[in-house]
Amino acid sequence: MPTKRHGKVRRLLKQGLAKVVNREPFTIQLLYETTNYTQPVTVGIDIGSKVVGVSAITDKEEIFSAQIQLRQDISKLLLERRQHRRFRRYRKTRYRKPRFLNRRKEDGWLPPSLQWKVDAHVRIVNKLSKIIPITKVVVEVAPFDIQKVQNPDIEGEDYQNGPQKGFADVREYCLWRAGYKSELSGKTGVLEVHHIIPRSEGGADTPSNLIVLTTQEHKMLHEGKIKIPKSRLEQVKVLKDAAHVSAIGWYIVNKLKQNYQVAITYGSITKARRATYGLEKSHRDDAFVIAGGNIQERANEWYFGKLLRRQNRSLHKANPIKGGKRPLNTIKQVKGFRRFDRVECEGKIGIVSGLRSSGYFSISSLNGEKISDSVKYTKLRLLERAKTLMFERRERATCSWLKPRVSVARRYEIP
Repeated sequence: MPTKRHGKVRRLLKQGLAKVVNREPFTIQLLYETTNYTQPVTVGIDIGSKVVGVSAITDKEEIFSAQIQLRQDISKLLLERRQHRRFRRYRKTRYRKPRFLNRRKEDGWLPPSLQWKVDAHVRIVNKLSKIIPITKVVVEVAPFDIQKVQNPDIEGEDYQNGPQKGFADVREYCLWRAGYKSELSGKTGVLEVHHIIPRSEGGADTPSNLIVLTTQEHKMLHEGKIKIPKSRLEQVKVLKDAAHVSAIGWYIVNKLKQNYQVAITYGSITKARRATYGLEKSHRDDAFVIAGGNIQERANEWYFGKLLRRQNRSLHKANPIKGGKRPLNTIKQVKGFRRFDRVECEGKIGIVSGLRSSGYFSISSLNGEKISDSVKYTKLRLLERAKTLMFERRERATCSWLKPRVSVARRYEIP
């Protein structure tokens, strides 16, 4: 359980009766036999597509609060891997006949980007269970009605009679909507459909994100010679995150039920309770309400977390060199330091964000703020090895005058 007895923790470490197992959150493991004395802890999870809110509470206080940023590069990396695989097949001299329909998707299959997000939520709870004795997990399930978000007045048969009914595809609908002329200049001719927000940045093939342009205008737009009007940009509705949260909610619940006692709640209940307690809209505050928090004393510090890529599995570049070997795509380690290691640099703590074989590194905070663009390895001190989930301590602005908790200690029985 968390402790504020800094002096006792310091003495245990100095006398060799405990060891540090985590730097953030600061966690020690006792090296002598002790009795187990813990309180029931409830963890609230605010599911998100980009950011996850986490809060752990007891009957009297909030003992852990975090806001964790998820990775958004899964689809991009899978596309890159597919390109490398196809190029590799083309380089082979032996002809391999294409195969189709030779793979069957299992029941409950999710796209890899969504499956990773499900696993990430479970990983966060598992990580927390190693430092806090979790007795219950409460998850907010948020099923979004996408059509209701776009059209609040929709009901009944209107769900089946959408604006694209009767059209072969979305491109044909967009051309009809534009009157078969450019939506920027009104010119006719050879027309093309342009994604206002590129698909690589989360844009979808929805009518609001598509605009009809002439071929010349399309080329000038990509060259930066013309821009889309602000009024047209404001019409774009990005509902990708809402669709993802709706899709993964019950998958997360069912997977957590395998190891934890799980309860569910809904966004409408969270919103009403948050308004009752006068809390701001944030993932951490939502998680506190989801966990059942009301009169508990809020934690005077919180953690910014980030899930990082541990390995670069595209080990080789696409262009081969002499001898049939290809150079490594990334530097794994330089002077004993690896990417995302936590280090101390000139009195500041950050992570290694860039490696150079010369021994100079780029250092930044966990959220990407630059600390140093180029610093020599002799000026760095290793604090913690890189992990897939890393935390950075932040103080709550409204409680900055309080003395922060320094350690989160869990009692172990050592045989």
